[in-house]
Amino acid sequence: MPSTEIPGTEAPPTRLRWWTELPLILLVYACYSAGRLLARGNVETAVDHGLAILRVEKVLRLNAEHPLNRLFTREAWLGVPADFWYASLHYLVTPAILVWLFRSRAVRYRAARTWLMTSTFIGLIGFTLLPTCPPRLLAESHGFVDTMAQYSSYGWWGGEASAPRGLGGMTNQYAAMPSLHVGWALWCGVVLWRFGGNRVTKVLAVAYPLLTTVVVMGTANHYFLDAVAGAAVMGVGLLLTPTVTRIADRLRTRLAVALRGRGGVSGPIVSAGCQTSTGERIPRQRESHVAGGAGGGEPDASPSGAGEGAPAAAR
Repeated sequence: MPSTEIPGTEAPPTRLRWWTELPLILLVYACYSAGRLLARGNVETAVDHGLAILRVEKVLRLNAEHPLNRLFTREAWLGVPADFWYASLHYLVTPAILVWLFRSRAVRYRAARTWLMTSTFIGLIGFTLLPTCPPRLLAESHGFVDTMAQYSSYGWWGGEASAPRGLGGMTNQYAAMPSLHVGWALWCGVVLWRFGGNRVTKVLAVAYPLLTTVVVMGTANHYFLDAVAGAAVMGVGLLLTPTVTRIADRLRTRLAVALRGRGGVSGPIVSAGCQTSTGERIPRQRESHVAGGAGGGEPDASPSGAGEGAPAAAR
């Protein structure tokens, strides 16, 4: 995997805190999950989009899904681990790498997190505009077997989706395009390659997105072009990261200014009639004398005309 620099990896202007980062990540994930659930689309339209992808792949002579799916269906020792991979690692590896970055590569964390979140929202737009039926939900005549349903007795997922049993109706099963399983795995791979620092992490950086691509096709959850689209979404998100970071900085600055203004914080006001001597903490009021004024008081002990070297008047 080539060395990829994440834009905007300069040190953040303020130190990031976990108690502000965690709610932000949870909020973004909640928005993603809710949007993915709501963007269901029409089933017939989703099926048409899935068949259109198959036709394009046939023209391009791409047909990795069928042989992989037959292999996973025939060999349980491959199909069951693949189902666990699909149902679990998507939600475990990505947060683990975020935490690792936050703790050991704080300067790099903000740009990587912004890249991931930006790409995720782009993927959500794809789910909304292009609802797509995954291969496993096509008619049997198309030759795909739903391995998640076939091996559902081995795991916690139900036969209708990779969600836990009984919760399949709460997920959008027609959100195959793009594959964020592949997109997030690619993000993990790039981060591990750039910041891992040893051969083991570099091997994992290459293996994890490649194996995830094989898994999503072998389990009949995605087409090959879904995986390509997932990688493309991550590329667009990477290019947009500096812009999103600048916008976030401007919004944060404006919010801070607005909060300060609302709090009534203002600079110190010193009267023109007050002076503070060297070493004096509390200003003392200078008496104003007007030439020829009534009740002529004592003359000013420190005439303005005296130079700096003039001796101080006796008190």
